[in-house]
Amino acid sequence: MRLLFVCTGNLCRSPLAERLLRAWAERELGDAASSLRIESAGTAAARGPMDEQSALALTELGGDPAGASARQLSTVGTADVDLVLTMTREQRWAVLQHDPRALRRVFTLAEATALLALIDRTGLTLLPADERARELALRLNMARARRAGGRDDDIPDPIGQSYEVHREVAARIAAELRPLADVLLAPARGPLLPRRPSSVI
Repeated sequence: MRLLFVCTGNLCRSPLAERLLRAWAERELGDAASSLRIESAGTAAARGPMDEQSALALTELGGDPAGASARQLSTVGTADVDLVLTMTREQRWAVLQHDPRALRRVFTLAEATALLALIDRTGLTLLPADERARELALRLNMARARRAGGRDDDIPDPIGQSYEVHREVAARIAAELRPLADVLLAPARGPLLPRRPSSVI
């Protein structure tokens, strides 16, 4: 399973979402989390480590900012990404300019969470992790026609603002991400087999 979070500078929002989901995966899946590729990038990434204010907000949520460094979207690529989650509608458009074939796999984070409430989730957690994100993206895409997007799909950029703003944005990202994580990180469960009748001696 390969997931990609995208914002503008890859300094605040997208690395926070990436590192937070990584932390949840390690906590909930244990060693199996190593099979997930969770990354982030920016449409106009600036060089440097994660913003200090967002890094602190991430730490408060249980994530680890160590080693986070901004990367440009063009160097990461989206061809083999199962699900791309941007922070704004403008960034979603920028991803599609970069890779028009990614249309069915690109959503804003808030949009994906809203669409999740509209889809049939039957069988999703029965799928192995490497298939689940692709299937989730397909179902979210099919539900787009049932929902009108708008400004609520954008998570604002906290760069250069107070720590309280960074905390508010971090809390919003965590709240939007958690329902998706519940699907993506659920342990794969195969179909239940009928119990064999016990033999009577």
